[in-house]
Amino acid sequence: MSTFVDISVSADGFVAGPRPGPDHPMGVGGERIHEWVYRTRFFHEMIGEDGGDPGSDDDVVRVPLQRAAATVMGRHMFGGFDGPWDPGWTGWWGEEPPYHHDVFVLTHHQRDPLPMSGGTTFHFVTGGIEDAEARAREAAGDGDVNVAGGGSAVQQALAAGLVDDLTLHVVPVLLGDGVRLFGQGDAVGLDLLGSDGSTAVSHLRYRVRR
Repeated sequence: MSTFVDISVSADGFVAGPRPGPDHPMGVGGERIHEWVYRTRFFHEMIGEDGGDPGSDDDVVRVPLQRAAATVMGRHMFGGFDGPWDPGWTGWWGEEPPYHHDVFVLTHHQRDPLPMSGGTTFHFVTGGIEDAEARAREAAGDGDVNVAGGGSAVQQALAAGLVDDLTLHVVPVLLGDGVRLFGQGDAVGLDLLGSDGSTAVSHLRYRVRR
């Protein structure tokens, strides 16, 4: 059982563009970081369409959802809004989110669990990253926990020493502004486990040295 991060990032270190909101869930220009995902067969399957590229990037993009038995994410990744919850808001993910397991959302505002079609239940955690990861580990049983993002959630998990391995999908684009993946904090050692990729993205896999 381990806790892992698997996330796309621009070449200058951003996981989302500036000014995220209802019209730009990933910030202005942030969708460019995920264009490599949109090309894959897996993405087309997920949205109920035929087509997509079945190549090596398709194999890679399947890993986190196949591997994870529970997920932790930040509030902005779930919904993108601050302040008290709108009870009618169920996130960016549609009626059947792709997780199909328990997802623990970091927030400062209490909310009852939100069960969705397909087996995903969102739990809203006000006790911080360590509480969310502990609850996710319990829900995962012998499986792995994915800290899915965004940048703040990943930074908190790394700073708390909770992450065992880290995969970065580095996209050859410079956003110039937005949500940084890594902020100021203590240095974290990484051991490179492997690298591959395509013209669209480089996949770098690391073990986090504690």
